Amino acid sequence: MSNEQQDLSYKDQKHKERQQKVKQEVDQKIAAAQEEKGLLLVITGNGKGKSTSGFGTIARAVGHGKQCAAAQFIKGTWDNGERNLLEKLGVEFQVMATGFTWETQSKATDTAAAQAVWQECKRMLADESLDVILFDELTYMVSYGYIELDEVVEALNMRPKMQSVIITGRGAHRTLIEMADTVSEVKSVKHAFESGVKALKGIDW
Repeated sequence: MSNEQQDLSYKDQKHKERQQKVKQEVDQKIAAAQEEKGLLLVITGNGKGKSTSGFGTIARAVGHGKQCAAAQFIKGTWDNGERNLLEKLGVEFQVMATGFTWETQSKATDTAAAQAVWQECKRMLADESLDVILFDELTYMVSYGYIELDEVVEALNMRPKMQSVIITGRGAHRTLIEMADTVSEVKSVKHAFESGVKALKGIDW
């Protein structure tokens, strides 16, 4: 065996040993994860992709035959690709449909619209037939005081054991982050809009 072959064999053996160690650690974690319950996921941060991630999870759940629903806050009446697809697959949508707060410029109007959708959210959270629910951009409603944090926490805590909930939006309240099972923060490195690029259908909405 040449020196080059010996070197390759040595590297291959070391790689195998490292991968065996990784597998052992992963297998131990899988064996230790025995609790079964629905999850609370929070997807926050200033980067693009929070809603996309949430809807991706809904699409995954639907693909597994799960019953899903979604509520969208701070959305306008414009065309929505996720809704166009998922409603056809039996996903219920409740949409605030007032647009961004700087468009309405009315706290009373926004509060009433948010509360109307939130009542539907509470119904969803009490529905044992729903496996996964997405509350898209709910974090803003809590931050602006349109929906009381305590009311959200109570409804989440009282939901069916196996029901999973995804909450998206910037500036998630620390209470929601603390009670969540999984928290992801989407960081903004750069965004096309900041360079004057118009939002693109099918990519941005």
